Amino acid sequence: MSPKMRHKVDDLALVEQRRAQLSASAIACFSKRGYHATTIKDVADHAGVSVGLIYQYIEDKEDLLYLALLEVLDSYKRQIPLATQGITDPLERFCATVRGYCNVNGTSVDATVLAYRETKSLRRARRNIIKQKEVETNEIIQHSIQECVYAGLFTQVDEELFTYQIVMFCHAWALKAWRFASRMTVDDYVDRGLRMMLGAVLTPQGARRFASYPWKQAKPASAMKTKRKRVGLAA
Repeated sequence: MSPKMRHKVDDLALVEQRRAQLSASAIACFSKRGYHATTIKDVADHAGVSVGLIYQYIEDKEDLLYLALLEVLDSYKRQIPLATQGITDPLERFCATVRGYCNVNGTSVDATVLAYRETKSLRRARRNIIKQKEVETNEIIQHSIQECVYAGLFTQVDEELFTYQIVMFCHAWALKAWRFASRMTVDDYVDRGLRMMLGAVLTPQGARRFASYPWKQAKPASAMKTKRKRVGLAA
């Protein structure tokens, strides 16, 4: 299934560029006012363009929501391969996959929260495309789990269930950013989460491999607060 939206501009590169701009403004407006309360004019004002220009690239407000949600899902497909590039060890690739996924949520907090709130506002055909794209993204994680199982580093785990545990863990960074962001970095969050989740699936060989990695020990929240205070005083 491929998403199709009408536009009145022939230059496809310009269409892509403008839609990316409008999508970013839509995310900002929808996150602040809510999807239903936001108008096309609100998005136009935020983007610094006219309402008429917007309608050269989309047909209605739902197109903007659709574009925003597609951007989040497409970001996983772009960023995860970059995070795992050059890594051959299966367990290290798995950890890098989780980190890459979570970093997308870390840089797209508003868009991730928007996906939870407003996917239901899309027409059914578009919701189905969003679901299919989610499945395709999850397959990247599931494949990295399978590699660890084949290498004897993971037990015969329920791959789909474990995949969704990873997905929900990564989404939780965005959904609960109000709590986590002030207490730890995204990398600290991933390190802590991996230590907890992998304890249930690592084989003895996998546990030894995991223990050998030079993980940074996540700093407790109190230490981070103290450091921030000291930096403030020094400034």
